[in-house]
Amino acid sequence: MPKSTLCTHVMRCCVPLLALSIGCFADAGPARAQGAGPSNYPAKPVRLYVGTGPGSLADALTRVLAAALTELWKQQVIVESRPGAGNTIAPAIVAKSPPDGYTLHRCGAGDAIAPALYRSLPYDHLRDFAMLARIGLTPNILVVHPSVPAKTLKEFIALAKANPGKLEYGTTGVGTSPHLSFELFKSMTKVDITFIPYKTPALAHTDLLAGRISAQITNLPNHVETVRAGKVRALGVTSARRSARMPDVPTIAESGLPGYEVSSWYGMCALIGVDKAIQNRLEADTLKVLAMPELRHRLTDMGVDVEPQNSAEFTAFFRTETAKWIKTAREAGIAPQ
Repeated sequence: MPKSTLCTHVMRCCVPLLALSIGCFADAGPARAQGAGPSNYPAKPVRLYVGTGPGSLADALTRVLAAALTELWKQQVIVESRPGAGNTIAPAIVAKSPPDGYTLHRCGAGDAIAPALYRSLPYDHLRDFAMLARIGLTPNILVVHPSVPAKTLKEFIALAKANPGKLEYGTTGVGTSPHLSFELFKSMTKVDITFIPYKTPALAHTDLLAGRISAQITNLPNHVETVRAGKVRALGVTSARRSARMPDVPTIAESGLPGYEVSSWYGMCALIGVDKAIQNRLEADTLKVLAMPELRHRLTDMGVDVEPQNSAEFTAFFRTETAKWIKTAREAGIAPQ
């Protein structure tokens, strides 16, 4: 066969096959991308890690949020509780996971406190995590035993200044949110109130009711009923605004300590390496479910003030909280471990 005829024959046979093969690969590429890419997120179950144990408020609200996202995405959001080590186990697990958006961290106030307590962590929240959205806050509340002769915050501060070291307050452990909340109060008021650490919240609660300690700062839901029953006296809530659950109790800031603001807070975080489109989807969908009246009602009943923030606002808030607790721990003489 002449060379020119052979070339023509090859072209006639091979070009259609080449076109067919290119078409197959062209079809296969988008199909693979659709299954794993941002446009189809989430294409499989998502794991949401939380650093507190089952039964805690933080764990309960995480499960409520996970159920709402499961319904929205039609993909299961599995809550994984990993308590211990000052709430650092859960973020450490997430930090070692692939940055694909399928392993998330329900971050919170403990994550902003951790850098003040530990010299070396296997992660850096401000460097390694993207703050997607804030969920809300739970105010703390300052309460005293009825035997304490102070009806207002100003009277309590005056009493403490007149009796340095004689009043006692109790919380769970060293470096916890309630402990640092009281140490911030002491720093801002220049009062000397003795710290009594307890192994569990229940023990501190029992001793306050018995009058063995004078005061306590703890999550507001822990004392709603005891305040209403007159077993303890509420002097102020620690949040910027009054709590809807106890609207008659003033804030500490409005009661004579401007600038004092502390709450337990909750948010959604992902690894910084997660695709930006997936980060945007996670931010938008978290804010979307938080706008649902039924979800807001459930969280409010649990003692959570639903006050969402977008990613930029939450990032700025997280940085401010971290700096505040590092400064508070240093002034309280709490050395990082």
